[in-house]
Amino acid sequence: MQKLNTTLVYILSVVGLLCCCVYGLGTVAAIIAIVVASKELKKYEANPDQFVNGKAMKSAKTVAIVSLIISIIGLAIFIYIALNQCEFMQSWYDMAIENGASESDMEDLRQGMEEAGCI
Repeated sequence: MQKLNTTLVYILSVVGLLCCCVYGLGTVAAIIAIVVASKELKKYEANPDQFVNGKAMKSAKTVAIVSLIISIIGLAIFIYIALNQCEFMQSWYDMAIENGASESDMEDLRQGMEEAGCI
């Protein structure tokens, strides 16, 4: 009996989760994990008697899909922030002031807002 390579799929899925907010890198790892899992599952479905861990590979593919969804959400947030930089910085500034930060504490953010042309 042979084993399917679930370890690679799990590792790529975890990398996808850990990198979900790093400029879309998590989506790449998760997509690779899904492709590998799909290929392995095709081998399993062709000859289920030859492989021991078909259910484990199905679970690994599910984890990869969840990783992809979370990574896509992280990518969408990154794109939103990139496209709405001034609104994002203003909301951080307002939130900090409302929570007791002083104007001098927020000087660096204010300078960044001025450099970006938000003020």
